[in-house]
Amino acid sequence: MRTATIHELKQELQSVSQARLLELCLRLARFKKENKELLTYLLLEAQDEEAYIAGVKALTDEGFSSLPQGAYLAKKTLRKVLRMVNKYIRYTGSRQVEASLLTHYCQKLNASGLDFSHSPVLANLYQQQFKKAEAAVQTLHEDLQYDFYRELEPLRRKPASTGISGLFRKKK
Repeated sequence: MRTATIHELKQELQSVSQARLLELCLRLARFKKENKELLTYLLLEAQDEEAYIAGVKALTDEGFSSLPQGAYLAKKTLRKVLRMVNKYIRYTGSRQVEASLLTHYCQKLNASGLDFSHSPVLANLYQQQFKKAEAAVQTLHEDLQYDFYRELEPLRRKPASTGISGLFRKKK
């Protein structure tokens, strides 16, 4: 079966009645959790973007608060939190939300106390997210850029390597 293009789907949806469109949306929401989450965002949360950002930041904080002590599990948890953040960024499609959430993720990662000097995986994860946050900030209005750059500047330095020292050292 061939998947229709967005253009074809748009043309078909324009010719469908409102009742049928409602039925199709509800059926689509039943199939996948992500579809339901996206529909929830579009219908209920898109109007108040600040509250949405605060909610996602709270979920991020919760993910960081349950960071395990072992190196392997800490890396897995960090990737899980990052997947969640990226999913919520995709729902909005807003560069401002992307910049805000990625900056918050980098701040939490920097403040986590994990030793980046012995883990290239963590160092690369941090650098990639920092670059994505910078790229998102560059597309914003000048006033917003200034505000975000003030938040990003302390993170530009290498991440703090205090805290759980030796956590990511290789065992002999």
